[in-house]
Amino acid sequence: MKKSIKQVFTATALGLLLAGPVLAQPTTVAANETLNKAEDAVSDTWITSKVKSTFLADSQLSGIDIKVETNKGVVSLSGVVKNSDERDLAVAKAKEIKGVRAVSAEALKTAN
Repeated sequence: MKKSIKQVFTATALGLLLAGPVLAQPTTVAANETLNKAEDAVSDTWITSKVKSTFLADSQLSGIDIKVETNKGVVSLSGVVKNSDERDLAVAKAKEIKGVRAVSAEALKTAN
């Protein structure tokens, strides 16, 4: 019944090799989910920055007065703009940005 060190080592190594992919699977799935969440966050942050910088660069928009938030590619605009033309322009400019799935401007009010 005495097993040699070589037999024990061989059996252990073989067991680890066979179990490795099975044991790694939950870790891989969790890592992929974390990576996807991180990509979403980066994409949302990038979209928000791009929309805001586009507003600030456009002389027809009061970019400082428009708050921009992004969640899963949906851009939400809030604040107060001069008129409905400026509101419509803000919505149109936001929709042009890569990655924007939709624009919500219910909270973007006009001064008049």
